[in-house]
Amino acid sequence: MYKGLREYIDYLERMGELIRIQEFTDPVYEIAEITDRVSKMPGGGKALLFENTGTAFPVLTNMMGSEKRILYALGIGGWEEISRKIDRLMQQAVCEKPTLMSKLKLLPTLKEAAGWLPKEAKGVPPCQEVVMAAPDLSRLPVLKCWPYDGGRFITFPLVHTQDPKTGVRNVGMYRMQVFTENTTGMHWHRHKTGARHYEEWPGGRMPVAVCLGGDPVYTYAATAPLPDGLDEYLFAGFIRGKGVELAPCLTQDLKVPADCDFVLEGYIDTNEPKIMEGPFGDHTGFYSPQDLYPRFHITAVTHRKDAVYPATVVGIPPQEDKYIALATEKIFLSPIQYALAPEITDLYLPEEGVGHNFAVVKIRKRYPGQAVKIAHALWGAGQMMFNKMLLITDDKDEEGKEIDIRDPEVLRRTAVKNYRPKRDTYFSRGPLDILDHAAPTCGFGGKMCLDATRKLSEETSRIRSENVSPARFISFVHPSDPVPADTLIAVIIDPDNDKANLYRNLWLAGSNIDPIRDSSFAECGTAKILVLDARTKAKDAEGMIRDWPAIAESSPETVRAVSEKWDKYRIG
Repeated sequence: MYKGLREYIDYLERMGELIRIQEFTDPVYEIAEITDRVSKMPGGGKALLFENTGTAFPVLTNMMGSEKRILYALGIGGWEEISRKIDRLMQQAVCEKPTLMSKLKLLPTLKEAAGWLPKEAKGVPPCQEVVMAAPDLSRLPVLKCWPYDGGRFITFPLVHTQDPKTGVRNVGMYRMQVFTENTTGMHWHRHKTGARHYEEWPGGRMPVAVCLGGDPVYTYAATAPLPDGLDEYLFAGFIRGKGVELAPCLTQDLKVPADCDFVLEGYIDTNEPKIMEGPFGDHTGFYSPQDLYPRFHITAVTHRKDAVYPATVVGIPPQEDKYIALATEKIFLSPIQYALAPEITDLYLPEEGVGHNFAVVKIRKRYPGQAVKIAHALWGAGQMMFNKMLLITDDKDEEGKEIDIRDPEVLRRTAVKNYRPKRDTYFSRGPLDILDHAAPTCGFGGKMCLDATRKLSEETSRIRSENVSPARFISFVHPSDPVPADTLIAVIIDPDNDKANLYRNLWLAGSNIDPIRDSSFAECGTAKILVLDARTKAKDAEGMIRDWPAIAESSPETVRAVSEKWDKYRIG
């Protein structure tokens, strides 16, 4: 555990995972461009501490932007360490304890669990060492990342709300556009718990507290796909093996971690009209459009004497959120297995899918249609409901060798051998991320399952098997190209995109395709090929009712200015 963000920074520096930048760096555009370049370095680059920001506070970015650093942030030595801990907890949760002796064996675990519970902090908490005479966000180095952003945005906030009926706390992460020195937007989507609290609030002022920094495990916990009603600080206590110390706010009836760097206390008036917020260059790599969201009024700003302002930069992948998604992938496999589908043996969320567009799952298959059953189960489970394209494989190949779903070549061979487009493609509809710009309507659209498991006899008779000998799983083609007969899936991309840039084209495919609207089957001789249209769609055409967003990239002026100063940053 860390006693604050400074302690985590010191640890990263000792481990060779931090670069201090003493050259003046502007929170408007410059810090984001530098961070974007570093996050795309092999392995995620280093964490960056910008010590000269034109304010009294340094800025920390990319703090969890590598596999090493996300493990450091969670305070664990490896994924197997937390997997064993969760497995043991899940086994105890689902196993019946019929005898007195077996129940007594649970006592040590119950005692351990009691230590995970949040605790009351004593004395003046570090997060309240300094109280601003009047709330003034202009004193904080809030970033503006991309040229068409609607303003400066707080990107790593821990937003505290309470259920109006039960009083249960929720901590979520929702971007916050700064409007004035004491007001921001609160960009929570309708699927989020904070939005539910807002909609159910009986009227008037709803207390909200926003924290920044502190032990980095809080930041991860705020992003984790926990069930509604499960306290994020209990989860944080479970991960680090010690309860989080909470302190009461000064102007709102809420409690926050005592070791946070900044606390913004305030309220949302549920009787007040919503305010236009955005655009924002989002984690999808595209700008999310303007829309109406609640206004957050700040009643107090407090901070540590040695406060550091944490920020994350999102945009075209890969970014820091790649590694946050990796932690979720590793940590939440066991709960999915125990609570949802024990036949799932691994889950992989490729970074090109920005968290939800792509998922690869392998299963122990025993009966026909099992892959389809798994697809519907996952599409009904928490944040997996946002997944658009799901590829399912067996856990082992015909020779009994484990299938590594993170190895692109292994995936290609598996798909080429077991997947036939017309027979093994299944379509559905359901909820999608609000930020999914390809959906025909906001938050609702198509889903697709590709069954690349070995087929049982009952499954091969559903549709006559295609007589193909494919060499490729996916090919990217321009509109004028013929559909290649030796591929299983042909993805049509805009003419100005490089067909050889596999990473970018996979990202664009996941972003620009609605699996139902943009899918068709083509016949090339005896081959049946799935054709996916990943081109830009115009509004009022191709079933689109919304404007197609621009890609979030720095302006040429910012790119040039950062390039000219690069040696002064001493990044290498």
